[in-house]
Amino acid sequence: MSAESTEHAISAEFDEDRDDALSAADDSSQGADAGTGKSVSASRLEEEGDVAADYLEELLDIADIDGDIDIEVRNGRTYISIVAEEEAAGLDSLVGRDGEVLEALQELTRLAVLSATENRSRLVLDINGYRAERAGDLQKIAEDAVAAVKDSGEAVALAPMSAYERKIVHDAVADLGLVSESEGEGADRHIVVSAD
Repeated sequence: MSAESTEHAISAEFDEDRDDALSAADDSSQGADAGTGKSVSASRLEEEGDVAADYLEELLDIADIDGDIDIEVRNGRTYISIVAEEEAAGLDSLVGRDGEVLEALQELTRLAVLSATENRSRLVLDINGYRAERAGDLQKIAEDAVAAVKDSGEAVALAPMSAYERKIVHDAVADLGLVSESEGEGADRHIVVSAD
């Protein structure tokens, strides 16, 4: 893969993460490759999981951090979890404040998969259950925003968050009967909840 095509693929990957339409399609695609409609084979997802696990294992070794890597394939996506049996401050440092380091590490892992397989990856990385815990927080944020819109009738803008987190909030708001849209660009991309 040439440097120019790699740069184009990397740029496309970051654009993909900022695109809420793609995020919204995740559940409905159930195994379809985003944008192509082609089915992503289980063997391809397993391969990307193996490449990601090798990359992360090497990173943990270099950083001298203990952790076990679990790979799961579901809904046409690879999920990688790094967990430790005991409290591991090193793993917490890989999450960072508000998950910023985790998001960056997820992007680096996706790039490692792209480099090894020449296929873009939509894998999701979790460390010490951060994303599961954050999902509960995001549900509460969505519920509070919906309550505020119903009380005041005014739209509510939420704090910026990643595409993955926006997807969770969009789904929660829709389940609660209101409308949400993403606004802004890059790191300022956020959700606005409204009655219509």
